[in-house]
This record gives sequence, C-alpha cells and structure tokens, in this order.
Amino acid sequence: MKHIIILGDGMADHKVPSLHNLTPLQYASTPYMDLLAKSGRCGTLTTVPQGYAPGSEVANTAILGYDLDKVYEGRGPLEAASIGYEMQPGDMAIRCNIIAIADGKIKNHHGNHLTTEQGTRLIQQLDRELGNDRVKFIPGIQYRHLLVIKGGNKNITCNPPHDHPDEPWRPLLPDDALLTDLILRSQQILPEGLSIWPWSPGYRPSMTPLTTTYHDQIRQGSVITAVDLIRGIGHYAGLRCIDVEGATGLSDTNYEGKAQAAIEALRSGDDFVFLHVEASDEAGHDGDIDLKVKTIEYLDSRLIGPIYEAMKDDDITIAILPDHPTPVELRTHVAEPVPFLIWNKHIAPDTVQTFDEDSCQNGIYGHLHGDQFMHTLMAL
Repeated sequence: MKHIIILGDGMADHKVPSLHNLTPLQYASTPYMDLLAKSGRCGTLTTVPQGYAPGSEVANTAILGYDLDKVYEGRGPLEAASIGYEMQPGDMAIRCNIIAIADGKIKNHHGNHLTTEQGTRLIQQLDRELGNDRVKFIPGIQYRHLLVIKGGNKNITCNPPHDHPDEPWRPLLPDDALLTDLILRSQQILPEGLSIWPWSPGYRPSMTPLTTTYHDQIRQGSVITAVDLIRGIGHYAGLRCIDVEGATGLSDTNYEGKAQAAIEALRSGDDFVFLHVEASDEAGHDGDIDLKVKTIEYLDSRLIGPIYEAMKDDDITIAILPDHPTPVELRTHVAEPVPFLIWNKHIAPDTVQTFDEDSCQNGIYGHLHGDQFMHTLMAL
C-alpha cells in the first residue's frame, strides 16, 4: 500500500459574511475533495500542540507524527537543511524574511511578493555589507531567507511578521541587540520600504526518519513543496526533496507539475509522498477572499483531480488536509482543529458527504491529536 498526503497550507478558515456565511472551503467548488470525503473517511485533527504558536513548521511536523517537545527547534534550522547549509556546533539559524514596511507599520511579510532572483540579490548584498565571521546571510526562496549566527542564543523573543500585518513594527523588534541592529541597518541598505525580519531561531533538530518509525510501510519517500521549511522537515524526516519547475508557493504555482511529480514518484518506487501546496495560506495572509477560494479550487481541479484519476485503481491511500486555518479576515494563523479525509478503494465510507470544516466533525475518526493521524494513515 502506498500513501500520499496532500496538504493545502492554511486552507481552513472561518465563515465569511461575503461568502453567504460559508468558509472559503465550503464556498469553493471542490468536486474531487467532496468525492474522496464521500467515499472515504473523515475527522478533525489538532495540529498545534498546547503551548506552541500555530506556525506551519509546528503543524506540518506534528502532522507527520513527531513529538514537538522532543524535536522542535524553530524554522531556521529547517530552512538551513532545505538550502543545503549543514549547521555546525554553536550555530543558531533563524528565518530571515524580507518584509515591506510603510508608515511605521508592517505592510506585509513577503516584501511585496519578491521573486527568488530579487530576494537572492538583496540577501547577497546584505551579506557583503553586514556579514562577518559571526553573522552570515544565506539566500533562500522569494522573501524567505536564512540568517546564521555563530554562538547565537535561541532563547529570544521574535515576532513572526505574518502575525502582525498593519501593526507598528518598532514595538515588535526582537529582544536581542544584535538582531535589532541588523534589522535597522538593513533598512539603510535595502530599497526603501523593505527590511529584514528575523524570527523562529533554533539549533539543529534530531528527528527519527519516517523510514525507521514506519519501516513496514515506508521504505522510500519524498516531499514536494516550494517552501524551504517544508523541504527542511522532509530532509530531517528522511524524505528526498523533489524539485518541480514553476513551483512558486503562490497561486501561480505549477499545480499540474506537482501532481505529475507525485504520480511519477509513487510509480517509480516511493511508498510515501508528502505533497505541500502553499497558495491558500498566502492568500489568507493577504486577506484576499476571492484568491483564497480560487486557490482551493485550483488545488482540487489541477492537482487532486489528476492524482486521483491517475492512481484510483492502484493500491494507494490518499489523505487531504490543511495544516492550520489562516482566516482571511484575521490574516494570520490560528491554533484550531482542521478537517481531514482519508481515502482508499478498500475502506467503507462514513456518512460525511463534503470536505469542509463542519462536515468532517461528523466523520468516523472523530477528533485526533498528536501522532494519531499518522498512525491511522499508516495502518491502512
């Protein structure tokens, strides 16, 4: 039996008055997700353990069955692994966004949607002017980059910029003199209206590969994503990273290419694929209701549909879920349960007819916590 998890980042939401008091997931046309929910089994899942902020690094790591209390080290080390930086003893890695600021406030967390080429050029300039034997800026993807500080202390307070849109940025500065100095100096170097914003520091994590934990089910697996931190989670989880041309992390991502890459991986020897799509989360952070609906429909028709049609006669289990809600009216993550579905052609369905936040509460799996989702999936 092969397994694939299709994760729509931030896809869950709250009811929106302009959508006839439906959530974007309820409002969107999602015939394939509804088909799989109707012919599969559903439930809800707590993806953010108590005491943790509802970040994608927390939620995705938990979904894969890891105990956050044992392995969590923040986003920085995950992104270091993704871009090939092998952390050394004493290294503290921290996520380094390029953000947009205006009128003393955080305008957005993505630098007005910088391209990877633009972001790389800016980070390289910062490394030339601000880097030294202790401080190093390392390019990542689009606005998402890495800052490594040798001898750095991870026990500092850093505010995720996507949690504070339209808020004054000065009160949100980290409680660390070096990081604050780098932020202020970056604003003198970057184009007007841009700034670095470091957050989520940590040391190198220790994660048992999924091929060890689920050795009877996963002999070889892959991760497909446009997001560095998910690649990093995959790296430490023992999954190979598959690059897909045109995968952007936005609504213009190559849905079809990701679907085809997953199909080819499963047919060429992989037992497990973790397929991550970022687009709905970015639309939620931007507060763009129409775009969020569109990204959900794209996920259904351009990615889930092709995978289902190609693999439905194979011996495969398909799971679909978000990692956390990113409500468009809040523009930030929230630590609330998410809906999930699990389908294969052998299981008897429950009574759920559509895939959404409300319907899945009536699913046969009930409400799961911790590693229960992954154990349930691997048991099929």
